[in-house]
Amino acid sequence: MPPRRLDVVIDSVRRLLRIGATANLLNLLQKQHPADLAQVFGELAERDRLAAFSVLVERSSRLAMEALSELGPEPGAALLANRPAEEIARLMQELPSDDAAALLDYLPEELANTVIDLMRRKEGAEVESLLEYEENTAGRIMNPHVFALTEDLTVGEAISELQRARDVEMVFYLYVVDPRRHLVGVVSLRRLLLVSPETPLKRIMSADVTSARVDTDQEEVAQQVASYNLLAMPVVDHDSKLVGVITVDDVIDVIKDEATEDIYRLAGVSGDERVSTPVRSALKKRMLWLGVNLVMAFIASAVVALFREQISKVAVLAALMPIVAGMGGNAGTQTLAVVVRGLALGELTWANTWKALLKEVTMGVGNGLVIGSVAGVCAWLLFGNPWLGIILLMAMVVNMLVAGAAGTLIPLGLKALKIDPALASSIFITTFTDVFGFLTFLGLGAIFLDRLL
Repeated sequence: MPPRRLDVVIDSVRRLLRIGATANLLNLLQKQHPADLAQVFGELAERDRLAAFSVLVERSSRLAMEALSELGPEPGAALLANRPAEEIARLMQELPSDDAAALLDYLPEELANTVIDLMRRKEGAEVESLLEYEENTAGRIMNPHVFALTEDLTVGEAISELQRARDVEMVFYLYVVDPRRHLVGVVSLRRLLLVSPETPLKRIMSADVTSARVDTDQEEVAQQVASYNLLAMPVVDHDSKLVGVITVDDVIDVIKDEATEDIYRLAGVSGDERVSTPVRSALKKRMLWLGVNLVMAFIASAVVALFREQISKVAVLAALMPIVAGMGGNAGTQTLAVVVRGLALGELTWANTWKALLKEVTMGVGNGLVIGSVAGVCAWLLFGNPWLGIILLMAMVVNMLVAGAAGTLIPLGLKALKIDPALASSIFITTFTDVFGFLTFLGLGAIFLDRLL
């Protein structure tokens, strides 16, 4: 929905809620696409969101639940949490099993178990089986309704089965299995329609099938789908039996969520925080990393304190030292962004680490020489001392070299320790560039103090 139209809809929803025009509000909500409704719900205050959802769910439960699925599992579950378990069980049956499992995962455990017990036996069992897989794995996000046929059927029989199929995920490919349901091949729909009906499936299927195991990380699945330009990926269990399918719409959600999480973590923000997150909750989510940053800032301050005598004699050192630290921090952040992206996409591995490190260190020296020269000339002209400019240039080169090395090695080290590189890299890099920046600049100032007086 265009932003301008979205603003109009949101304002209309707020006004209709305020005057109690329920019929008009329902009419407006029913005209929206589920994805647009999710945007509307996301922009409303909590009380208005609950009220609008209640109006919609009473008359159009399927649309309401589809909007909830688009909104996201955590905010979606929050809209359901205060409703009776019997009603939640009924509403969950409006969704595919994977979407229902995602919502149930964010409900209180006792309530979620009650809802599963109250759901119809088939749907409840499917949701419960999905929840047994680890979070953020292929098994958790797959849809168990996957269309597959045995390899001994003919093309004509396969088309007939396809025409009679009900309650399956979007059919982009026809998966072929053996009598024990092991995945043995795949046939595209285009290929299926271009051969004679008497042709056996085993003759036209491709045995080279890209699949994911149930315990494969969802980010790896997304990378494979993007790399091989797939519309869907089959999921197999540990015995290579076909158990589900992940379609491209699920992959887009994974990519969006993973990108959001990485961006937030680079800034030290919780991945589940949104613009509409309440202040108290947002404070709790941000406080931890701000506290860690405070500790790191004191370490940098301790380095500055070592040079109090020199700073008292040449006060201009205090004016210029933030330039060295700040430029080093910016250079480190640039390197970090490139390295974290490379790790996320599988472009950066241990095999090409030294090549990446050499590139970033060389970039650091080059940037330090160019930017440092400009800064040095400016310092010389401003304060009338060429030695001040030379010291600033040397400190800038050293600190940008350190920034390039730290921006490459820190995320790689964290990854080796099984820690998300996006989570803590920025804090350590900032500390490194601040400490080395202050230490180099003030240390050089102390060495050449007689030239500065």
